[in-house]
Amino acid sequence: MTTTAPFCRERAEQAAADAALATLDNVRDRYLRAAKAWDEMASRAEKTAERRAVNEDAKLAAEPA
Repeated sequence: MTTTAPFCRERAEQAAADAALATLDNVRDRYLRAAKAWDEMASRAEKTAERRAVNEDAKLAAEPA
C-alpha cells in the first residue's frame, strides 16, 4: 500500500486538532507524537515521489530515440 503525502498531511492535521481538544496531558502528548509521525511520513512520501520522478526522467532521457 502506498501512503500519499496529502493523506499523511490530513492525518497530521487531524491528530493536531485532536491534541488541541484533549484534556489529559498523556492523551495530548500521544496525539502530538502521532501528528509529528504523520508529518514525517508525508515528508518522506514527498521525497520519494520527487526521486521517482527524477529517476523516470533520467531513464527516458537515456533511452535511444
